[in-house]
Amino acid sequence: MATPDSKQLALQEKDLGNAAYKKKDFETALQHYRTALTHDPTDITFHNNIAAVYFEQKEFKKCIEECEKAVEVGRENRADYKLIAKAFTRTGNAYRRLEDYKAAKTYFEKSLSEHRTPEVKSLLSDTEKKIKEMERLAYIDPAKAEEEKEKGNEYFKQGDYSTAVKHYSEAIKRNPDDAKLYSNRAACYTKLAAFDLGLKDCETCCRLDETFIKGWIRKGKILQVMQKSSEALTAYQKALEIDPNNAEALEGYRACTMAVHADPKEVWKKAMNDPEVQQILKDPAMRVILEQMQNDPKAVQEHLKNPQVASKIQKLLESGIIQIY
Repeated sequence: MATPDSKQLALQEKDLGNAAYKKKDFETALQHYRTALTHDPTDITFHNNIAAVYFEQKEFKKCIEECEKAVEVGRENRADYKLIAKAFTRTGNAYRRLEDYKAAKTYFEKSLSEHRTPEVKSLLSDTEKKIKEMERLAYIDPAKAEEEKEKGNEYFKQGDYSTAVKHYSEAIKRNPDDAKLYSNRAACYTKLAAFDLGLKDCETCCRLDETFIKGWIRKGKILQVMQKSSEALTAYQKALEIDPNNAEALEGYRACTMAVHADPKEVWKKAMNDPEVQQILKDPAMRVILEQMQNDPKAVQEHLKNPQVASKIQKLLESGIIQIY
């Protein structure tokens, strides 16, 4: 047991160590913290301070060892649980720097069991995300993805769409950046009348590969079934940009154009219930642009060069308020 005089000497050494630490004179700081321990070996703080120096020196294994000593001394001497939590947190951070995220997770959990703080909760959450991402990346295997895709294709041909979905889903896990896999699964969802899921897969497919025409056509067909003709029209437009002569895209585009503009009164009524359309039509600058487009159809090309204006024009096209074809 340290005497009051020893404890006082230890605290003096700690203060000298802290001053050196702030100046990043880590070797001097270590000397003072170690001397502090010789005066009072029962104080967890000195072990925590030494561990902090090792962390700054990127001596992460030494840091972990010192934190273990800190916890041991802290337990033996009934140290404040916050100091024990601090040692566990530093251990977790050291393991993170060593990219051993599972060990880091364990120590952050131990820290939280001693003392819960937002900082450590955030560290734990971030570490869990890293573990999940590493597991996801480790699972990627394009060759196995191809095998699963072939199995999915076979079940699709047999009309067993639910089983085909399972195989396409496994293929996606094995190769999540392959746009065609999402298109294939979307085809299954369409057959199963799970249009929302199919649409989501089409959107992922088109985002991953904007030049994959099947993705846009499939998206258009699903939107047609969902009676979202104006949005389907946009999808078919994208497909026709890739291949202006594609028969499926042309057929879908014509059908949607007729559906969207079949009853002008209904189209106008529906569009005017859309707050975004209302806002666009109230915009004085847009009213001038629309008037120019009416007088000179070629003017639209110039206005489409402005991304903000193009976005508003696209919205009016989708709602059926205007036509430029």
